[in-house]
Amino acid sequence: MDLKSVKIAIPKGCNIILGQTHFIKSAEDIFEALVNSVPGLKFGLAFCEASGPCLVRHEGTDENLRKMAREKALEIGAGHVFLIYLKDAYPLNVLNAIKNVPEVCNIFCATANPVEVILAESEQGRGVIGVIDGYSSKGIEEEKDIRARKDFLRKIGYKLN
Repeated sequence: MDLKSVKIAIPKGCNIILGQTHFIKSAEDIFEALVNSVPGLKFGLAFCEASGPCLVRHEGTDENLRKMAREKALEIGAGHVFLIYLKDAYPLNVLNAIKNVPEVCNIFCATANPVEVILAESEQGRGVIGVIDGYSSKGIEEEKDIRARKDFLRKIGYKLN
């Protein structure tokens, strides 16, 4: 067995969600969950089929994001993995809807940080072992950092003033 790493660079203004599901209808069901969560959402979605023709299935509302998702999903190439690129939205706007899709098994990460997907590859195929989401911690927040965190959440409208 070999270990591999696939890097996912995330364009400015975008976030990704990487997860695992278990059935071909996932591409359409996740699409529906996304468009029903945020009207006008711009996204690209790709799903790595794990049996039959083993194709990367893809959907989306933004052709560029859809292209990025399907190309990166093919590079990852791990069975039943899905990748979503979101633009002008945060994962927290759609995560519960995605988790409620009956065939979704796991969410590996939801982030705007650079990501490395750690894969194991055997004769049978590839599987995700885990992800590296962003960077290592550099310290513990102090009072000024707490204030900055709280101010940021209010600035972007996720907490009351």
